[in-house]
Parts: sequence; C-alpha cells; structure tokens
Amino acid sequence: MCPGTGATGKPPTFTEVARRAQIIEAAIETIAEVGFAKASLARIGQRVGVSKGLIGYHFGGKDDLIKQVLIRVVEAGRAYIFPRVFAESTGPARLRAYIESNLAFMSAHRSYMVAVVEILRHGAFKTDSGLRVDGRDIDVAARLLHEELARLQGQGELRSDFDPGAMAVAIRAAIDVVPHRIILDPQFDIENYSREVALIFDRATRPSDTN
Repeated sequence: MCPGTGATGKPPTFTEVARRAQIIEAAIETIAEVGFAKASLARIGQRVGVSKGLIGYHFGGKDDLIKQVLIRVVEAGRAYIFPRVFAESTGPARLRAYIESNLAFMSAHRSYMVAVVEILRHGAFKTDSGLRVDGRDIDVAARLLHEELARLQGQGELRSDFDPGAMAVAIRAAIDVVPHRIILDPQFDIENYSREVALIFDRATRPSDTN
C-alpha cells in the first residue's frame, strides 16, 4: 500500500494517519528492545494492541514498515536539527549547533538510534552508493555537511586552511559512533560527549582572529 493512501486508494483519514504513526513507533520500540530478527509483525502488533492483519492493512509487510521506520527517524531528526542550526548566524555557532543538536536528538531518542543500528546490521536498504529508501538517499549527511562547511569557509566564517570534505567525514564519524556506543553502554553520557566534541571541532575550524 502506498504510504499516502488509505485502504481504498483514497487519501488516508486522520485516524489512519494516527494509527500508522502509532505502529511505526511501536516498531521502533520493539526493534530496539528485542532486535530486528525477533521484531515480527505479530510482536509489534501486541505492543500497540492491534492484530498482525491490521498492520498489513496499513503497510505492505515488514519491509514496508521498516522503510517507514527509517524515514520516520530521518525526518524527525531533520525537523529537530535544521531549525537549531539555521537559527545561528555565524559559522562557528552553526557548526556547534549542528553537532550539539545531532547529539541531543540522539540522547532524546535512544530507542530510535538502537533500532536504526539493528536495521542496518541486517543490511536493510544498503546499496553500493549508500542508504536508499523508496528511491531517496537518506545517507547524505556527510555530503551536505561538506557543502555547508565549504560555503562557510568561502565566506570567511571558518578557518580557510582545512579540507571541508575531510572535516565533514571526521565530524560525522564523531556523531555516528554514538548509536553504537549506547548499545554497548546504555549509560553513556551523550551530553558530556557532546560538549567535548563541539569544543574539539570549534577549535579545529574557528578562524584564528576570532575568540
């Protein structure tokens, strides 16, 4: 079933949209709790109090539901991060907001992070060119950060003598390790880690004539 239509092919009703969102959240929590392999549609349905058949009414099967889980996580992350980044007016402030908001989102949505790691461990939706869901690239964070660093660097907002591509990869690596870390250590202090990482990259990119 197309995500944008209801069972009859018509636009989904408010109730259908709400039920789909509820099932997606239940899938995230179930995968985070028991792992991808054990997160059957029946088990997800039990969590939210619906039948496996009703999940099939809203989604085309487990693969379709997992696609919607990944899309949900990415869209929620962007909705949280983008306003915080673009609220800042200087290069250093934007970079700090980028790092801190990424990690704050992870801290507030730990089950999302664990679920994504579980999904990707099983190779779902991986291609040679990255992570694709329904024809959309959702694994483009390093490229977009590279472009933004280069833009800010060209405007004199950031230090002129670093490689923006290499810096983007390093920043994303420091961020993207966190979901794996919280699986190994559920008590991992993301807030403290965020402060340290933001300080490191601020010092690495800030123009020398600014404080």
